[in-house]
Amino acid sequence: MTTTFVIEAMAAANAQLRWKRREQEEINDSDSCSDYSDDEVVIRGRSEPVETRPILSVQRAANIDHFDIVERVEMGQMASMFFNKVGVNMFYICLIVYLYGDLAIYAAAVPVSLMEVACILLGAHCCYSNCFMLSLTCFCIVTSFQVTFTLLLGPFTFFNAQKTKYLQILTSLMRWIAFTMMIILALIRIGKGHSEGHPSVAQISGVPNLFGVCVYSFMCQHSLPSLVTPISNKQRMSALVMADYILILCFYSLLSLTAIFCFDSSLLRDMYTLNFTDNCDVLSIPVLRYFLGLFPVFTISTNFPIIAVTLRNNWKTLFHRDGGTYPWVVDRIVFPLITLVPPIIVAFCTHDLESLVGITGAYAGTGIQYIIPAFLVYFSRRHLEPVLGRDAVNKHRSPFHHTFWVWFVILWATFCLMFVTANIVLTDAKN
Repeated sequence: MTTTFVIEAMAAANAQLRWKRREQEEINDSDSCSDYSDDEVVIRGRSEPVETRPILSVQRAANIDHFDIVERVEMGQMASMFFNKVGVNMFYICLIVYLYGDLAIYAAAVPVSLMEVACILLGAHCCYSNCFMLSLTCFCIVTSFQVTFTLLLGPFTFFNAQKTKYLQILTSLMRWIAFTMMIILALIRIGKGHSEGHPSVAQISGVPNLFGVCVYSFMCQHSLPSLVTPISNKQRMSALVMADYILILCFYSLLSLTAIFCFDSSLLRDMYTLNFTDNCDVLSIPVLRYFLGLFPVFTISTNFPIIAVTLRNNWKTLFHRDGGTYPWVVDRIVFPLITLVPPIIVAFCTHDLESLVGITGAYAGTGIQYIIPAFLVYFSRRHLEPVLGRDAVNKHRSPFHHTFWVWFVILWATFCLMFVTANIVLTDAKN
């Protein structure tokens, strides 16, 4: 539903930009005509008006659809077009909190994966209490890897991430190979009768965290402008979006169901790949175990600098003032530091990936996936109605175009946030 909201808002933003451009051209044409209306030149004894435009001027077609999505308009630009100053600031704060959560999850996940691979190489099985290597605890090992991770990838925050297309293609290919491997291995183990999972039908206590995880998993609204704009034929965009979400749901369901039936739920690791690396009964081929163990390291390490640079740029945009520039120290030192330091501190303080994903998805993710798209489509409609008139029809209008659905999404998001917050407070009170 909210994906269709964003697509409609993108079409409205294109219409707004196209209308402003047309108005500006008309103003320029009017000024040009007025400048030369009284000018005359004398040629061969007779006066002739100066030609300021070609005799056969090309008139714009009256049937141009203002709502064609041909120009990529990012969510931040849409927020600036349709929100007031407070709304724009709230948008960037929500996005910044979400990106902080992303970086914290990444910074916590990589050291844990590296620790597991180190255990495999040295023929030991780490726990979270005592370990090997001169009586060092696993906490010390993870901390060492976190320091290394920060020193290697942290400096990229101070520069710009460029030319990452082929790197992203490679990591996407690795993701598909790894996920396919894990599904097949789990199915083989279940088929052989070696499965350990006996999940209960339902656990109500897990619903709040499930909400946050689902939001985090299905969230793509902030990337839609880059995904939708290049598509040449947008006639059946809603059907394409629906098919895409159904495919993703089937994939996640297959991955989750094979996991809960293959492994004991009480022993299931937060990072799913680790269930295959520390158990030779599941995967006995060393090369494949190393691949699955290092898979999160490679994919996360390539994404970390990109997300960090994105977060840094959003900080700059949040505090930007028209006509103003930042001092060198603020631009090159302060902004990268406030981008890098908070998620690294969170990663040092906790390795509970389930909670990090749940909280990030439940709070910042809810804003990006539910609240922002709902307000974008609502204010874009109000903004364009006096400009284009009530008769203008947005061909990319959401199937859920009634205002009821906008307020339903906002109420749903509010209810879920209250539910998740109450669960966190009650859980902390019990502990």
